[in-house]
Amino acid sequence: MNKIKKTLFSNNAVTLDNNSLIMAIESSCDETACAIVKGGREVLANVVASQIKIHEAYGGVIPEIAAREHLEAVNVVIEETFKQAGVTGRDISAFAGTVGPGLVGCLLVGLNAAKTLALAYDKPFIGVNHLNAHLAANFIDTELKPPFIALLVSGGHTQIIKVSSYSDMEIIGETIDDAVGEAYDKVARLIGLPYPGGPKLDKLAQEGNPHAFKLPEAKVAEYDFSFSGLKTAVLRLVKSFDGKEMPVKDICASFQECVSSTLFKKVKHALEQSGYKQVVLAGGVAANSEIRKKIFSLKDAGYDVYAPAMKYCTDNASMVASSAFFFNNTFDNIDVEVFSRG
Repeated sequence: MNKIKKTLFSNNAVTLDNNSLIMAIESSCDETACAIVKGGREVLANVVASQIKIHEAYGGVIPEIAAREHLEAVNVVIEETFKQAGVTGRDISAFAGTVGPGLVGCLLVGLNAAKTLALAYDKPFIGVNHLNAHLAANFIDTELKPPFIALLVSGGHTQIIKVSSYSDMEIIGETIDDAVGEAYDKVARLIGLPYPGGPKLDKLAQEGNPHAFKLPEAKVAEYDFSFSGLKTAVLRLVKSFDGKEMPVKDICASFQECVSSTLFKKVKHALEQSGYKQVVLAGGVAANSEIRKKIFSLKDAGYDVYAPAMKYCTDNASMVASSAFFFNNTFDNIDVEVFSRG
């Protein structure tokens, strides 16, 4: 697949093809990441510096601390990425960076680093939407092409997206309150699990009875989601065990069953209504065992199912580079500014 993008620094057009190398930087939250990807699908280097250990003491990400950590790490991860890929800046076809959504102070570090590299090497700059990047993680090491229905599940977003082509994407459903990842983290705190709570809840749920407690599923529009009522129901359930031993594993399993079943039913309905035969799972919560299991069960109904490798589910720069290659981006101006919400 060929794409043509006009360089920002000369009157020459730059063609991106299967041999093109894109270096991308991602710093939207608490991972400082850099990657080099060939042709949108082949990862030559993928470096991630995580801040999870730093933020554990606070029970969540502190934006000011995260931004300072990005400043400390960004040059190191860039150097390591060049080293792992065995290339230099002159070999790069274009540089890319996450524009948003995310934490503004954090985004500025990575985006400015990507812009600086583009200017220093006189190469095109491509700004990338973080949510599109999560979808693009599914292009890595696969032959996936649109059209497909995508389920994006992360700490800040829950969306069903109809991807008709690389340039035509429509959000047909989304959460009206808490995102899936946010609901997981809040419920994890309710039952006393340390940060980050989502993965720990998932692990405990695998040992519990998913039908121990009947939890409510919100009645909202056709493809939309709501998880605030479910969170409140879990809170009441937890309080009902005041002074008694709480069946933590069963509560986790019942919560996870309610969430995963809701996601599954909505995605299946979207597939049936669209007529598309491919479904894509994306976002940090795509690593969740039960959500992954349910979406992959759609294979039994004749659908092709895609989900990123675990290391590409959470925030990384390989997905940003892939998105820069495949999706039509509207942030190709070097003066683009970061944004916090999508």
